[in-house]
Amino acid sequence: MTAFFTEGQSDPTVQPVPASVVEQVDAADTTLSNPRRAVISLGSNLGNRLETLQGAIDALEDTPGVRVKAVSPVYETEPWGVEPGSQPSYFNAVVVLRTTLPPSSLLERAHAVEEAFHRVRDERWGPRTIDVDIVAYADVVSDDPVLTLPHPRAHERAFVLAPWHDVDPEAQLPGRGAVAQLLAAVTQDGVAERTDLELRLPE
Repeated sequence: MTAFFTEGQSDPTVQPVPASVVEQVDAADTTLSNPRRAVISLGSNLGNRLETLQGAIDALEDTPGVRVKAVSPVYETEPWGVEPGSQPSYFNAVVVLRTTLPPSSLLERAHAVEEAFHRVRDERWGPRTIDVDIVAYADVVSDDPVLTLPHPRAHERAFVLAPWHDVDPEAQLPGRGAVAQLLAAVTQDGVAERTDLELRLPE
């Protein structure tokens, strides 16, 4: 993995997983205790977008209790909610995980990855180096404002649905139905697969 940190700085993505969670995860790993399936959406429109997406995938794989099982093709997407041409386009991808982390700890990890790549949250729809969103976690449906599951706008976003459908054509979005049907119902204008680019599944 490419180093994105200044000399002498430790990897900040390691910190937010508490020792108690790591111990639980290690115990769960040794007993193969009920890993759950989670779907993560990644997006970047600042800096080296492809390198940042790959770095985020590698950081997720490096998380105790997380295994990246599938990585989608890369899509290039026009930014949402802003004037055309006012921001660079996004590179988007979806990864499918198996995890023994509970949703709250997975969310902490997602935020830690964003912080490691200097994500700034000072404006809605603003440009960002990396966006790491939990799209779905097993069959959980929750309106918890800290982590709403599934993601409340995933069903209307082609840049989530298209790459997810690529890696799992039979996927279901909990409470919404088949991803294939949801994708057919939304516009894919401004969302294009980049067949010249590729993200690696971590070894």
